[in-house]
Amino acid sequence: ERSVPVDAAQAIPLLVDAFVARGVTADQAPIAARLRFAGIDVDLRAMAEAACVGQTTLPVLTLAASIDHNVRRELARLAPETLPLPSGRSAKLVYRDDGSVVASVKLQELFGLADSPKVGAAATPVVFELLGPNGRPVQTTRDLRSFWDRTYPEVRKELRARYPRHPWPEDPWTATATHRPKRRGE
Repeated sequence: ERSVPVDAAQAIPLLVDAFVARGVTADQAPIAARLRFAGIDVDLRAMAEAACVGQTTLPVLTLAASIDHNVRRELARLAPETLPLPSGRSAKLVYRDDGSVVASVKLQELFGLADSPKVGAAATPVVFELLGPNGRPVQTTRDLRSFWDRTYPEVRKELRARYPRHPWPEDPWTATATHRPKRRGE
């Protein structure tokens, strides 16, 4: 017995079929979800054919590298990766299979933001998982205005004593958004 080199003409169709059968791997699921949300169809077979040229083993699928510049720009417009926050930071957006878009954000980073931002062609409101200072969810809402008017006073009352170093203004509409606790003595 002895090994012989792989015939590329025979290998490419087999690799393409295996590539397509494998589908999108778990590490590529977030960008695949963004593409679905944006309504951008990706031809997995064409990507596989391009990725398998000259290969003798199954290549790794990288959706972001496989889509062209114009599609990437359209994806950034219709399904952005992050959302800028009033605090100056940005929150990562998670695109779920049910069509919702979720951002986990500390409550204090949204002070002054009246309406939930909308993303995509259908102007889907972002669902906020509002986190306490400990990073645990306190409330989930897609209607920030209602949260500030109705629920925030209860949340403020409950968490103010537990986290005194963090700002809990009575009027969240005019408060400065921040991700930091108050300085000592404030």
